[in-house]
Amino acid sequence: MEFLELLWLGKPAWMWLAFLGVVAAMLALDLGVLHRKQREIGIGESLAMSALYIALGLAFGGWVWWQLGATAGMNYVTGFVIEKSLAMDNVFVIAMIFSYFAVPRLYQHRVLFWGILGVIVLRAIMIGLGAALVTQFGWVLYLFAAFLIFTGIKMWMMADTPYDVGASPVLQWIRTRFRVTDRIDSERFWTRLPDPRTGQLAWYMTPLFLALLMVEFVDLVFAVDSVPAIFAITTDPFIVYTSNIFAILGLRALYFALAAMVDRFHYLKYALAMLLVFIGSKIFVADALGLAKIPPPMSLGITFAILAGGVGYSLWKTRDGAAREVTEA
Repeated sequence: MEFLELLWLGKPAWMWLAFLGVVAAMLALDLGVLHRKQREIGIGESLAMSALYIALGLAFGGWVWWQLGATAGMNYVTGFVIEKSLAMDNVFVIAMIFSYFAVPRLYQHRVLFWGILGVIVLRAIMIGLGAALVTQFGWVLYLFAAFLIFTGIKMWMMADTPYDVGASPVLQWIRTRFRVTDRIDSERFWTRLPDPRTGQLAWYMTPLFLALLMVEFVDLVFAVDSVPAIFAITTDPFIVYTSNIFAILGLRALYFALAAMVDRFHYLKYALAMLLVFIGSKIFVADALGLAKIPPPMSLGITFAILAGGVGYSLWKTRDGAAREVTEA
């Protein structure tokens, strides 16, 4: 019992174990019960599962509020909302990856599931490194803030530039050093095919495995934005990691709904760019005003306002196209 009270990254071990237990239960429910058999996931099921994940994430935020206080609770919700919003941009890139590799919808859930597991590990490493840097060198937060402002401006300027999967240096490097095939072999990540030089059977990466690698790489790139963003809200590793993971867990469920409506959220990227600039500016503004940080209720309110404006404007600007799609259907 004494072990449960030991502090790990500032919080008792039992709080971390409770979080990991909830995450493990959610993954087991998803893989072992709801999607035990390979099948396509419809938009209705996707929205229902996404709503469930959001509800569980917010419920955990309520538990954080109860255990650690109102400030910690609002910081968690702010981090959750920011990560969820940035993950939407990630969804659009994942849709391009699946389209590039021609991955059937039947097998996309398998790629996303293993991709999420990889993300959980990668985020833990990145957040651990970020927490260590912030603890040892407080001025690192200013570097994070400047980077977020720069990234927001760059995102705004490149909002209309689509992601070119085939031009990725990572994908080109993999193709020049490993055996890869363009043939999809059911749900397998690897398949055995004759080597054209020797005629003997050899292991080849399938498009599903290439898609998985690209999903992990893209999340790593997005994490470079999202991790500094949450550290600009709070430096508590528990709040940072739990809000990140709960937002990402629902990404797989949300994907199948958003992928069918990518064109309806074209202007969301501009809102996300504004959000990154706002989050980065908070540290400099608070410093100029002599404040420790901008009050959490104000941060949460402005975050909601920016995102609601981006979503609302996107839906309004694309309403004619949506009406035409319904008519044609």
